[in-house]
Amino acid sequence: MNQSPSDFPSDSVEEILRRQFHLDQFRGFQRQVIDRSIAGGHSLVIMPTGGGKSLCFQIPAVFFSREAEQVISHEDAWVARPEAPQPASAPKPLTVVLSPLVALMKDQVDALRARGLNATTINSLVSREDRERRYQGIADGRYSLLYVTPERFRKEAFLAALQKRHVPLLAIDEAHCISEWGHDFRPDYSRVAEIRETLGNPTTIALTATATADVQKDILRQLNLPRFGTGFDACQIFHAGIERPNLRLHVEEVWGDDDKLSHLFAILKRWPNQSGIIYFTLIRTLEAMSEHLRRAGIDHVCYHGDLTRARRSWVQDHFMSGDCPLVLATNAFGMGIDKEDIRFVVHAEVPGSMESYYQEIGRAGRDGLDSECRLLYDQNDLSTQMQFVVWSNPDAEYYQTLYDLLVREQESIQAFGLEWLRGRISNPKAGDRRLETALAMLERFEAISTATDEGTMRVIGPLPASLADPGTRKSKLLRDQKSLLAIVEYAKSNDYRQYIENYFRLAESDAT
Repeated sequence: MNQSPSDFPSDSVEEILRRQFHLDQFRGFQRQVIDRSIAGGHSLVIMPTGGGKSLCFQIPAVFFSREAEQVISHEDAWVARPEAPQPASAPKPLTVVLSPLVALMKDQVDALRARGLNATTINSLVSREDRERRYQGIADGRYSLLYVTPERFRKEAFLAALQKRHVPLLAIDEAHCISEWGHDFRPDYSRVAEIRETLGNPTTIALTATATADVQKDILRQLNLPRFGTGFDACQIFHAGIERPNLRLHVEEVWGDDDKLSHLFAILKRWPNQSGIIYFTLIRTLEAMSEHLRRAGIDHVCYHGDLTRARRSWVQDHFMSGDCPLVLATNAFGMGIDKEDIRFVVHAEVPGSMESYYQEIGRAGRDGLDSECRLLYDQNDLSTQMQFVVWSNPDAEYYQTLYDLLVREQESIQAFGLEWLRGRISNPKAGDRRLETALAMLERFEAISTATDEGTMRVIGPLPASLADPGTRKSKLLRDQKSLLAIVEYAKSNDYRQYIENYFRLAESDAT
């Protein structure tokens, strides 16, 4: 039954904040969101990276666990609460967190366990033996907080373990992944309404740092939660805007790589031996700039998708530990990076969207100290990004042709590999990445299964309707083009912070 926040002791969540998380006070609207979740109200939380989104579901998870033990915090003692008895036979509460980031799951679980909280994660990197042990732990009630990917809900053994528990709260981290209009769409996230139903339609909190008005509406639609309604039936939107006054936003118009290099040297001189990230679009540009920095004796590491997994892990570890404070990276770097003292984030090439840019600059200054976020704006970079937008949005005809080839030409694909397939469907000129995009989307939608060896793939499902529909594909291309245009408008604006605020703000009139 939904309850008013006033039904709960006023000091209980503050005690959890102090005792378990060693913090003195809540920030922004954290307390309002927490009270609403405890009372049974749904929320969509849009809060900048580093703004404290995780506490919005972690504290309710601890609260529910404490309530199940019939204890609350009162001064220095935990005392019984007889007015809300928990039947001995009642399933223990379990807060479930959906997240696409396996590395971040592990980091958060490790941090929670270090605070004495019973949290765990189950993902593809967990061994079979550990997975089965954790399944049993879930069923036995040993955990109060569980991090999983949406894909885990396809596993019967996992669902069987969940049936032994009561889920009072479902948290959906990186909620923009729900929407195909977002910048990191993941098809399994589109199953969240089904997942909610499987869990008994629990109170739901969706959290993201980046969501335009359209993406926010799509999140609510996919969750089957109304924006307006009475009491707690509706989903309340909490929008923090860009509440990071310590981030100093700058745009510098540059002309060519030599000009960029001069600005990079100036930035590094301003922040000697400080942690920073320099983002690039193209690996070849990154490597060229890296060579210049090495010749100048500036120590750094490089991170991009062409590196081996072991090398990427080594680079990330060295950066996070402070052994090497400077990293040159493509946008493959940063998901799950939670380092407080990053003093500068520089975009040496124009980023592909306002959403990705906002998320990347949000990695700076999480400790609240002054940090620099600088975009080196070269108009010549736009042609590269415009091409990338086209390549990341194959049209419906391309998807249909590719799917038909995958059905009919299995033997040829197995024999000659992806390059043979590329020659049949793509522009042979170097750089056309439509094939990689289309295959990744087909695999995400479980239309194909791809083995580790190049070219070994098979069709396992129908062509998804959204990929075969010309109107949907055209709309997606147009939206991505508009998002790139927003970067241009941002660079030309007179007030960078206000532009970001306006871009991501949800007007009440847009929510209907």
